[in-house]
Amino acid sequence: MPQNNPSPGVRRPPYRLRPLATRVAWLALAGVLMSPGARADDELGDLLRAVGARPHARATFVEHQHLKLLRRPLESSGELLFTPPDRLEKRTLAPRPESLRVEAGQLTLERGKRHMSVALASYPQLAPLVEGIRATLAGDRATLERLFVVAFSTHAEAWSLSLRPRDAQLARLVSELRIGGQGSDVLRVETLRADGDRSVMDITPQDPQ
Repeated sequence: MPQNNPSPGVRRPPYRLRPLATRVAWLALAGVLMSPGARADDELGDLLRAVGARPHARATFVEHQHLKLLRRPLESSGELLFTPPDRLEKRTLAPRPESLRVEAGQLTLERGKRHMSVALASYPQLAPLVEGIRATLAGDRATLERLFVVAFSTHAEAWSLSLRPRDAQLARLVSELRIGGQGSDVLRVETLRADGDRSVMDITPQDPQ
């Protein structure tokens, strides 16, 4: 039977090498399908599931507010408590006692003898920021992606979330919310305001009691 000869100057790979070439091609295709963006997307899902799997969280914090009008940052400290699915409390102990609690869509503020409770929705400029932290702790990816453009990155064992508000009105006030941590622990929350002011909260997780 006549055989088809390759064109002059064109060398056909030996038959035994063709399966290897095919496997390499499939690996290259898999590399396209599992691009860095796809892998990061999977890692984000794994992270949020790990963080959200914790029954509750308790931590101490030190917060510094960097304001252009002040030469030195304002410092406050206290403790944070989170009980799934939506109870988040920030108890400031210094420089003066204050409690800020969010639960079931209600925002409660206690300062000295003053006590105020309002619907969180009444503060559209504050609600997404609170929800960004709550949704991260709860592993609530749907809420994060509904309210923010989410970017996720890792370095060694550390991870970082960049949350940029989707709401144009909020974005004119807050340009970005950055949440960083290690493993299933959230260790830092940084709020960048559009006017250049920022706050940085360093968090130290405590053993459950």
